[in-house]
Amino acid sequence: MPENMLEQIAADLVQRAVKAGATAADAVVREGDEFSSVLRMRKIESLKEAASKALGLRVFVGTRSASSYSSDFSTASLDRLVPRTLAMARATSDDPSSGLPEREWLGKHDGDLGLYSDDVHALSTDDRIAMARRAEEAALSADPRIKNSEGASFEAGEGTKAYANSLGFTGSYRASYCSFSVVPIAQNHDGGMQRDYWYSVARGAKGLDSPEAVGRKAAERALRRLGARKVPTCRVPVIFDAETARSLVGHIFEAVRGDAIYREASFLAGKLSARVAGENISVMDDGLRPGGFGSRPFDDEGVATSTMPVIEKGVLKNYLLNCYTARKLKLKTTGNAARGIAGPPGVGPKNFYLVPGAHSPLDILRSVRSGFYVTELIGFGVNTVTGDYSRGASGMWIENGELAYPVEEVTIAGNLGEMLKNVGMIGSDLEFKSALAAPTLLVEGMTVAGT
Repeated sequence: MPENMLEQIAADLVQRAVKAGATAADAVVREGDEFSSVLRMRKIESLKEAASKALGLRVFVGTRSASSYSSDFSTASLDRLVPRTLAMARATSDDPSSGLPEREWLGKHDGDLGLYSDDVHALSTDDRIAMARRAEEAALSADPRIKNSEGASFEAGEGTKAYANSLGFTGSYRASYCSFSVVPIAQNHDGGMQRDYWYSVARGAKGLDSPEAVGRKAAERALRRLGARKVPTCRVPVIFDAETARSLVGHIFEAVRGDAIYREASFLAGKLSARVAGENISVMDDGLRPGGFGSRPFDDEGVATSTMPVIEKGVLKNYLLNCYTARKLKLKTTGNAARGIAGPPGVGPKNFYLVPGAHSPLDILRSVRSGFYVTELIGFGVNTVTGDYSRGASGMWIENGELAYPVEEVTIAGNLGEMLKNVGMIGSDLEFKSALAAPTLLVEGMTVAGT
């Protein structure tokens, strides 16, 4: 369905709600296609292709609000949806913070953000399966110790999202993505087995890495884990590779979300303009990065997207806000409203990342005499309220600046506030594979709990 038709559906739904008695309303409409295939040991295990469409309506009656959704776009369905949503809104409590954006906040980026690539649609089903098959084949043939596979997969999606509200805003954009991954299993002479993975993801097929390169890297990662052991409990420097460092950035995002701040459920609450990290730490939220997985011309309340510092040289500059959390905090929205089809908008990242440094990952590794190189994190032992951090981990032990042997079944512990102040080196290897991104990071003085 063309973008302008989805915009018209959203605008018509809003108009229906206002005519029926809503003091304000907004609507989101989505249409798209999804594909996924999984194969294991060269045989296809699952194949799914689906098209979907859905719309969501939010209405306001004064400061009361409610939302509903449907996958049925028929006139009869919408005739039922609007009055039911209004009835729910009238039954809720008043909330002075609810409402649409101020009219002057509305807007959208007019340039091409590179969110859609037509070569995703052009890939045939056989092409897609072949990429996963090539990745698994490369992993299986990389070394005789690669004995098995948990599988390889290919996923793709493309779709259009439209938004309209009763302040006169309408807008839409198309987006696409594709990715593949492989999970080989390595086995040594005594029967010990280890698994690991690698993947590639991009907005378009041309941006994907070679399946053979991904398969070989996945095999290398699995092989280096063979013979893993525990280490004695100690306090040492810890290097997070770019994949695991991304999770640290995710914890920062959770701590600067407006809903965590107004509830005072974050260790960063009340710290705007205060130093919260080392001077070498800067974190950005960039909605205008070409091809970024968090890029978009406007947020899910019709506010123009932007680029904004969150932490600048260690100083907390901004929280991330939608209209509701901004009103709670008596601040202005930062254009971070994120909404599914159902429910009101939450707060989501754009392209939220830690600014890279000048050090290569090899330089960082060579700087550590004895420490732990983390390649996988397990569990969710992070308390955003206090900043306390404790997660299961595996990776490689570092001796004299080199990876010495694999380590597993240990726990790394610290406090996010202290960790942000003790980042000794920042890598230059920033790569965007999701809306969250980080380069390799060296954190001084964490506890590694083992034997």
